[in-house]
Amino acid sequence: MPRGELAMDSLETVSWLKGCLVYRFLLFIIWLSSFQDVAAHDKLNEHSSRSTTSELANPPGIGVSGPIQVSPSVIPKYASPALPWTPPMYPTFPDTYEPKLTGKCPTDFQAISSIIDTAASDCSQPFAALVGNVICCPQFVSLLHIFQGQHNVKSDKLVLPDAVATDCFSDIVSILVSRRANMTIPALCSVTSSNLTGGSCPVTDVTTFEKVVNSSKLLDACRTVDPLKECCRPICQPAIMEAALIISGHQMTVGDKIPLGGSNNVNTINDCKNVVFSYLSRKLPADKANAAFRILSSCKVNKACPLEFKEPAEVIKACRNVAAPSPSCCSSLNAYISGIQNQMLITNKQAIVCATVIGSMLRKGGVMTNIYELCDVDLKDFSVQAYGMQQGCLLRSYPADLIFDNTSGYSFTCDLTDNIAAPWPSSSSMTSLSLCAPEMSLPALPTSQTIKNQGFRNGGVGAFRLIIWVFLLYVVVRH
Repeated sequence: MPRGELAMDSLETVSWLKGCLVYRFLLFIIWLSSFQDVAAHDKLNEHSSRSTTSELANPPGIGVSGPIQVSPSVIPKYASPALPWTPPMYPTFPDTYEPKLTGKCPTDFQAISSIIDTAASDCSQPFAALVGNVICCPQFVSLLHIFQGQHNVKSDKLVLPDAVATDCFSDIVSILVSRRANMTIPALCSVTSSNLTGGSCPVTDVTTFEKVVNSSKLLDACRTVDPLKECCRPICQPAIMEAALIISGHQMTVGDKIPLGGSNNVNTINDCKNVVFSYLSRKLPADKANAAFRILSSCKVNKACPLEFKEPAEVIKACRNVAAPSPSCCSSLNAYISGIQNQMLITNKQAIVCATVIGSMLRKGGVMTNIYELCDVDLKDFSVQAYGMQQGCLLRSYPADLIFDNTSGYSFTCDLTDNIAAPWPSSSSMTSLSLCAPEMSLPALPTSQTIKNQGFRNGGVGAFRLIIWVFLLYVVVRH
């Protein structure tokens, strides 16, 4: 195994098993009794017309509610209560209900009920935007792939007709919302009913697919996807791409190059990739397909920083000539990071990319000194901070889900919350960054002497575990 990948695997394993501050957030929701107000529909329509790439940073309205921001900036800064601590009141959760379906989608939703339940939990009303990039959207898209492949197993078709796709897509969203999911997830994840139709892909049925594609090879490559190897030494991903290339111009052989001279060719290949996912969903058990698709999504999302940030002009101005710790430089840097950390929860690998991107911008502006080190900036500083604890939550780079419990509410596990120093880039270019390169090394795990925030030890053996109670109050926006 390459040293960089081994370092990342070891880092996550140590964080999980030995637990230098493993957090489990128990996030409780206070629902307004009027959350079903009809103004929700007007809010959704307004949001859809203004959908931009910043949606994950600016969560869409939920019901009649305004944007949700889980951050110290919107929660009163009271002193952290001493543990053990009982919340001042017990939250209530909305009941699930029977959705009103179109009656025009000839599908047995019960067959994929477990996948629907997972998507509903992962895209829960208050947290869909907060975990959209890492948890919600990957699971929602996986659900659509599985639905597309299994919507009618008696049919040879791998896609849905346009009219049926519209009705089925509407039913899927209705079912998810009836199980506490956020009604805006289609806009949040930039997904429409057209994702179920096959688009411009010329192959849309099982018989033709198996005539031109080595289906045994494809299934062998994707039946069991290794989360430790797939992202750096992929097996399933190239098999899917190969199959998509073949069916997008299926008169060609595998070795031929398909011209990508225009957007139409790219769109066709993407449409054909959806058909390949549909075929895999038809042939694999739903849980196996879901696990594979989530791992493939994690490979994709961990390659980029999902946060949006502006040029760090003030930081460059304050830190350009700094060679030693400087209050003005660190204050400026901390203010800049605070402005971006409240957007969403990100993974540990995404935090590395985000830190490198910002560091590259600073180097390009003339800041040559490692100000992350001077100002004690850690990887966890780039993600949402826990109320009152001054600790950031970084999600695991492997697929994870939100878990709902009627007693405790929604919970998820934060990983790598040690004080791991943010990596300072060696140049102003991003081309040198690779999470798989053998020469890449991650910051060393902190020793007991370097841990700045001593937690509550479980006899010095088990993981540190802090229970964070966060209450979210919605700001009612009425037209």
